[in-house]
Amino acid sequence: MKTEMLPTHTPALFAAAVKRAVELLRAGEVVALPTETVYGLAANAFDDSAVAKIFEIKGRPATNPIIVHVSSLDMAARCVKRWPALAGRLAQAFWPGPLTLVLPRGTEIPDNVTAGGMTVGVRWPGHPFMQAVIRECGFPLAAPSANLSNQLSPTNAEHVHRQLEGRIPLIVDGAQSQVGIESTVLDLSVRPPRILRPGMIHAGSLAAVCGPLGNASEPGGATLRSPGLLKKHYSPRGKLLVLNWKSGAELQSQLASQRLSADACFVIAHTHIPAGFAAEKVSVIPHDAEAFARALYGELHRCDAAGAALIVVEAPPESPEWSGVADRLRRAAA
Repeated sequence: MKTEMLPTHTPALFAAAVKRAVELLRAGEVVALPTETVYGLAANAFDDSAVAKIFEIKGRPATNPIIVHVSSLDMAARCVKRWPALAGRLAQAFWPGPLTLVLPRGTEIPDNVTAGGMTVGVRWPGHPFMQAVIRECGFPLAAPSANLSNQLSPTNAEHVHRQLEGRIPLIVDGAQSQVGIESTVLDLSVRPPRILRPGMIHAGSLAAVCGPLGNASEPGGATLRSPGLLKKHYSPRGKLLVLNWKSGAELQSQLASQRLSADACFVIAHTHIPAGFAAEKVSVIPHDAEAFARALYGELHRCDAAGAALIVVEAPPESPEWSGVADRLRRAAA
C-alpha cells in the first residue's frame, strides 16, 4: 500500500486534506490524523469492521479499548447510554481538550471499541483538523495513537510515517501536537469518579469541578475501561531508566553501580544538566510540566532514531501537574 502524506498549512490544503480523509473514513478505511495530544489512527467508531483494521494495523491487543472522538455534545451523548449532569459540567470546563470521560456505552458503539466492556471513553479533541473531519463525517472516530502497539506515541506526521508507512493509505500532517502526551481519562461510571490515566488535566483541576475523586486502580483480570493501563506502554526501543542526580559524577556513579556504560547513554534532563556526557547525547527540556510533556515523546523518538541502547530521564517532581509525565515514564521504563 502506498501511504499518502497531505499537508494542511494553508486553507486550501487544509480543505483538501479534510475532503480526502473523510472520503477514506466513509469508505471504512483507517487514516492517521493530528490531535492536540498525539496523532491518532482513526476509523468510523460505529463500524466494527473499520475498527478491527485499527487493531490489525497496530498489532493492538483486543483487550485494550479505544477512545471515541466527537465534535459536539450531541455526538458525545449519542455514544453513551446516558449523559449525566456531571459530564456536562466537565465538558463545559475542559472540552474541547485533553480529557476523556468514561461512561456506560451506547447501543451504537461496537464491542471491539470497548474491548467487550460496558463503558466507553469519549473525548472532544481540541485540534481544528480533527474537529473538521469529524464534523464532515457526521460520525465519531475511534482513534488510538498512530503507532505500533506498545511503541512510542507520535507527536508529528514523520513519527507516524516511520512506523506505519505502507500500512495505511493516508497520514495528515497537522504540525506538532501541542499537548504531547495522551489525554487524562476520568471514569464517571463509578462514584466518586476516579482517574484511570493521568494526563495534563490533573486531579486538582478535575476535583474543582466534580468534587473529591476516588482512588485510582488498575484491575488485574477485569475488562479495561481505558487505554494506557498496560504495565508496559509508550516505550522506546532502548532501555529507559528514570533517575535523580545532582551532578554528572553522581549520575555516572549510579550507572556504574548498575553495570551500565555512560558512554552509550542518552540523557534527558530538566533541572540538573550532567557534565561528562557527549553534548549530542544530552537533551534539556525546561523545568515545566507542560513544556516537558510537549517535548518528551519527540526526544524519545530522537533517541530511537539515533539507536540509543540506554536512555536516562531525570525524574519528574512529585507534584500533581507532573502526574501524567510520571505515568508515561513509569510505563516506558517497565
